[in-house]
Amino acid sequence: MSGFKLSDASSSHPAQRDEPLHLTVHSIPVPQDGVPDDARRVRMGRWKMILVALVCATPVVASYFTYYVVRPEGRRNHGELIDPQRPLPDVAATSLQGQGTNLSALKDQWLLVSVAGGACDAACQKHLYLQRQIREGLGRDKDRLDWVWLIPDDAPVPEAMRPGLAQATVLRVPLAQLAQWLTPATGHTLADHLYVVDPKGNWMMRFPAGLDPAGAAKAKRDLERMMRASVSWDEAGRPQAPR
Repeated sequence: MSGFKLSDASSSHPAQRDEPLHLTVHSIPVPQDGVPDDARRVRMGRWKMILVALVCATPVVASYFTYYVVRPEGRRNHGELIDPQRPLPDVAATSLQGQGTNLSALKDQWLLVSVAGGACDAACQKHLYLQRQIREGLGRDKDRLDWVWLIPDDAPVPEAMRPGLAQATVLRVPLAQLAQWLTPATGHTLADHLYVVDPKGNWMMRFPAGLDPAGAAKAKRDLERMMRASVSWDEAGRPQAPR
């Protein structure tokens, strides 16, 4: 009987068999797998550098874009914009004290320029007066503007006028070379206008001939707008040329 029972017990529990061990093999990363990430980082770095450069250049570009391109409807310049602008030429000049300099040395300052012979007739004196008044009317921005009288001849400047020119830059420049840079409106002469040069040294505006006090007030508004547009990159206190 006991043998029968043992036989039943062994038959009710089948023999267990050893199962093979299964292993999962993962792929090993190779150096080439990181190349796309490195290339992506390089591209991102370049874009960041470009963005930084654009941010630095934006104030200058925006100021000129605002003034020359974006013009609210109804706003008109009193002065005529010069296109293309003309840079200050590399021309020898002489101060009233006989000191030699170069016309290009006037760069880095807003300039309000008149042209007239040294004898300075009534029209010349009127222009010098309006130049001084326009500059003074700029208030705290007046130190960003230099008023300039360019003399294209050898005529002596009257002694009585010299004290009033203490704040002006007065230079003698040969007429032939001056005429290659500045030009008047049709039917006028160089002496009929006032001219505006920006701090980069570019002649960029010409005010109408026969400027009177009312016209000078409009000219001052033009200068104020241009100075506001350039306030982010232009500063006062530029070195002055010999007077």
